Amino acid sequence: MKRFVEGVARDQGGLFPAHLEDFVADDNPVRAVDAFVDKLDLRALGFEAVDPSATGRPGYHPAVLLKLYIYGYLNAIP
Repeated sequence: MKRFVEGVARDQGGLFPAHLEDFVADDNPVRAVDAFVDKLDLRALGFEAVDPSATGRPGYHPAVLLKLYIYGYLNAIP
């Protein structure tokens, strides 16, 4: 995912929790959303922004935005 805004690794330790993964239970549906979107071929599904432009500020990867969208839809968050 080069040329996109990169988040902090989930397994990197922080100040308060040992890891971000400590906040999410093993049976939380967000893990299924994460695994599902990671398996999708976004380019074949018509996501044009999978190939970022070489100029300007980097955007967020479409997979990250799709994960947020699906999670929000499942939890009725507009």
